[in-house]
Amino acid sequence: MELTFLGTSSALPSKQRSHPAIALKAFGEIILLDCGEGTQRQMLMAGLSPMKVNKIFITHLHGDHILGLPGMVQSMAFRGRKDPLHIFGPFSTAQLMEYVKNFGYYALSFPIYTHEVNSGIIIDQKEYIISCIPTEHSIPNVAYKIEEKRSPKFLEEKALKLGLNPGPDFGKLQAGIPVKKDDGIIRPEQVLGEERKGRRLVYSGDTRPSSNMVEFSQYVDVLIHESTFDEALKNRAIETGHSTASDAARIAKKSCVKTLILTHISTRYQDVDIIEKEASEIFQTVIVARDFLTFKVKRT
Repeated sequence: MELTFLGTSSALPSKQRSHPAIALKAFGEIILLDCGEGTQRQMLMAGLSPMKVNKIFITHLHGDHILGLPGMVQSMAFRGRKDPLHIFGPFSTAQLMEYVKNFGYYALSFPIYTHEVNSGIIIDQKEYIISCIPTEHSIPNVAYKIEEKRSPKFLEEKALKLGLNPGPDFGKLQAGIPVKKDDGIIRPEQVLGEERKGRRLVYSGDTRPSSNMVEFSQYVDVLIHESTFDEALKNRAIETGHSTASDAARIAKKSCVKTLILTHISTRYQDVDIIEKEASEIFQTVIVARDFLTFKVKRT
């Protein structure tokens, strides 16, 4: 699992920071989290193909998180895309996508499926699960959690002792399928170790500090949390439905996450040292994202 931060600014872009978007390269595809203006160009600059994006998860419908969608969709059509595109987002995302599909003159060459989500599991596939919760912003916002499914370790030594030879039977047992043997049946639990946790990450979108986020982010490997302001602008953060660096760090600490990555940085911070220092005083492992930062989520 590899994260590439395509845009790390807040409402306004700067020379150094583009509008919010994060690409997750995993499970043989690219999953896009938010799609701010200029996202497709940022992807090309990062060496990522927009054509490999099959799912886009929108946290909320403020312009800095969605204005890259019309260009992305039209470019996909110009390139002759045929594969479906799935868009996930909060209430009114379906209406937004109708505007996107009918914006300008072009021929849409592929189906777009829109899924309005609020809470619970929204995708459950062989390799991963994606769930979401509502958070506290000035308009509806959903945070997303991506969890890798990881099979128990196959205990080859036990399988050999039971009289099995390496081959198709090993694969069946690893997949949870019992295997017939002359003197009976060998069940997967006889040759599989304990359950193993896969890698997990959470992306907050825009939100005030929320107890929901603490519960949602428990023990994840990476928490990507907005950090629009520093503590000196706490009142401004409250008024606009945002978080400070200290807010994000407190959530990371309460959630016992491994790594906190801060993003959605206001353009008033040309030097992000104040953001990093503030968060690091509360939580140890802090990264302030910059455009084109890549971060590998490693297995433990």
